Amino acid sequence: MTDYTVLSNLLVIFAVSIAVVFVFHQFRLPSIAGFLVAGSLIGPHGFHLVSDIGTVQTLAEIGVVLLLFTIGIEFSLVQLASLRRLLFIAAPIQVGGVVLVVWIAAMTAGLAWQQAVFWGFLLSLSSTAIVLKALAASGETDSIHGRATIGILVFQDLAVVPMILLVPILASPNEGAAVSIVLTLAKSAAVVALVVAAAWYAVPKLLEHIVRSRSRELFLLTIIVLCLGIAWLTSLGGLSLALGAFIAGLVISESEYSHQAMAEVLPFRDSFNSLFFVSIGILMDWRVLLQYPLVVTGLLGVILVVKFLTGAGAVLAVAAPPRAAVMAGVALAQVGEFSFILAQVGQENGLLLGAPYQVFLAVSVCSMIITPFLMQWSPHLARRVEAVQRVRGWFPTRTTAHVLEAEGRHLRIKDHVIIVGYGLNGRNLARVLGETEIPYIALDLDGDTVRRETQHGVPLYYGDATNPNVLRHVKIEDAKVLVVAISDPFMARRTVQVARGLNPKIHIVVRTRYLRELEELHQLGADDVVPEEFETSIEIFALVLRTYNMPQEFVMRKAEQIRREGYALLRRSELPELAHHLRGGTLSDVEVETCRIEEDSPAAGKTLAQLAVRPRTGASIIAWTRGGVTESNPSEKTKLQAGDIIVLLGSRDQIRRAMGLILASE
Repeated sequence: MTDYTVLSNLLVIFAVSIAVVFVFHQFRLPSIAGFLVAGSLIGPHGFHLVSDIGTVQTLAEIGVVLLLFTIGIEFSLVQLASLRRLLFIAAPIQVGGVVLVVWIAAMTAGLAWQQAVFWGFLLSLSSTAIVLKALAASGETDSIHGRATIGILVFQDLAVVPMILLVPILASPNEGAAVSIVLTLAKSAAVVALVVAAAWYAVPKLLEHIVRSRSRELFLLTIIVLCLGIAWLTSLGGLSLALGAFIAGLVISESEYSHQAMAEVLPFRDSFNSLFFVSIGILMDWRVLLQYPLVVTGLLGVILVVKFLTGAGAVLAVAAPPRAAVMAGVALAQVGEFSFILAQVGQENGLLLGAPYQVFLAVSVCSMIITPFLMQWSPHLARRVEAVQRVRGWFPTRTTAHVLEAEGRHLRIKDHVIIVGYGLNGRNLARVLGETEIPYIALDLDGDTVRRETQHGVPLYYGDATNPNVLRHVKIEDAKVLVVAISDPFMARRTVQVARGLNPKIHIVVRTRYLRELEELHQLGADDVVPEEFETSIEIFALVLRTYNMPQEFVMRKAEQIRREGYALLRRSELPELAHHLRGGTLSDVEVETCRIEEDSPAAGKTLAQLAVRPRTGASIIAWTRGGVTESNPSEKTKLQAGDIIVLLGSRDQIRRAMGLILASE
């Protein structure tokens, strides 16, 4: 007879999880905490509704593997290289700091030094799954504190390997232990390097052939096999499956198929990931809380404080602003899922037995349950720390020492634009402002970017825009426009609030990812908010209309209508065009529009001199793109071809006449 135990267990898990998470949502509580509570209810220490816990934990590990795989896809080698200061400075400080503090405390409590070191290992690790899930849900993965947290978590996952190797040696030291560790680590490194090198060479070619088949099912199966296969092969070298999956994601991130791979895996990741959080809750024995209430509560408080201080201190050590340090410290304050694996190894070697093991599980699960709530509260704590820092002058060099007044030099600038964030949006804006000779200053917190761009003459400075002193240094009181082009939602809100207080007349433009941020940003003082979701929808329908050969003027008119009506509904104030604010009327009614040259366009095959766009319409062609390469100020001898994109600058009427000249039949 067929055994449906696994099916019944999954049915119970998902049914109870739906009920609990729904209740949590009604009270606006994190869903992660709901899954943990659901696990504690259905586990052997709750109502014992799940019998085969081993199968659940196996499926849960697949969830962690898929989570790390998608994080690896979102990363790239360039991004990983940008975290080198975190990986080689901040992360060792955080892990080493926790191990040292716990070792001293355990030795003081009377434990043997081997057990003290082992407890340090256990408590130094944080939960990659919970923290990354919380960061992704809040859209803060690319923020300063998000990148700092991820960098330290990656190091911790790497550190699990030597920790596991050291456990048997701590349990029974011998003379050949050091040699054994070195040989094992060398073997692990060799196996991982071989697997990664082979994957980097073979995966792009394999995916190219799979994509040519035009089979979505085949593509999905290939991605899953690559994820699990590379994870399994790297695990043979001593790494965890999850870390192997992260490496697999990094391999695929370098291909042009990474976005589709992410889209295909996401539904599986979210389903299996919920199983992971439930499985952690299943481990929870509530009787331990009743049996050792003071011990569990005391240890939980000490662990949270110690891990917060070491995490925040480590991030401060790499010259991050206090706000990012505080939020990263809170995110790293719990005990991690890999600590459970390490605890099992400790059990097998006699370092963690009986009541201490149960107390460790209780404290660890409680710290995980608390983490989503602490991360929701961390922006408020960061704001208070910033206020105290400004009053007492703590860490002044972290936010202002690199901002503008080096060697007594003062900025002399007025009616300028301040760009906060020098990512893709900030760079594009700076380029257009430079070409139209509008003065601007940019701020960013990536030291490498600042050094690189300043060598090319870009007025980019290191500074935290949430700090009023930094904004004063870039002459916020004399600026006309502030553009907030960063991905950190908390930092964007704080920047708007501070800037509005320093200059009530400045025009503030904010970029945000989501529509839900609009109302709060307007309330804080933003004049214009540009949600990426909304602008993407306009671009999509414009591309569809152009595909059906709709007249360019009709497409432009519809885009303007949707923008006008949509932003009115989204509480956008009806203000003059940005260019009018930039030049006080000198560039009033100036717009920028792109135009694609089609095969039947009368402009195809003609030079810009032959078209004579400016003499005939008044509009100017300021840039030209062919094959993904863009050049500004194209030569009059440039001959246009089908597929070229030109950028027009002029008034609305001028651009419409130019569009008619370029696209309409003669």
